[in-house]
Amino acid sequence: MRVCGVEIKGDDAIICLVALENNLYDIPYMRVPKISLQKGTDAENIRKFQFTFAKLVEDYKIDAVVIKERATKGKFAGGSQGFKIEAAIQLIDDLQVDLVRANVINEKLKKSQVSIDFRDTGLKQYQQAAFETAFTSFNP
Repeated sequence: MRVCGVEIKGDDAIICLVALENNLYDIPYMRVPKISLQKGTDAENIRKFQFTFAKLVEDYKIDAVVIKERATKGKFAGGSQGFKIEAAIQLIDDLQVDLVRANVINEKLKKSQVSIDFRDTGLKQYQQAAFETAFTSFNP
């Protein structure tokens, strides 16, 4: 199974692909570590973002997408651009998309019997939350 973890920050969907086959975790190389939405006020740009993300899903044969959920209220609330990104991903046809809260991700990381040191993954530091989101989706 191939899962794409997504963390949305500002205008960017930061992504990381994690695969689990024969009880072995793999982090396949992806051509882009993030996809940006330029001018989210223009419907054409949102369609372009959605097409780009859908093409990435198709190219890498991704089975599911897991998005790190953001707060809707309060000091750490997500911006409107981020919610447009989230909606564009959720509306891709025939794609399983789940939202996971940060506290659930942290609990699953603590309970996980598999320990992976992020520094050994070869990913960029800003991809850590996307990696953790994808990695924890394999752990009930």
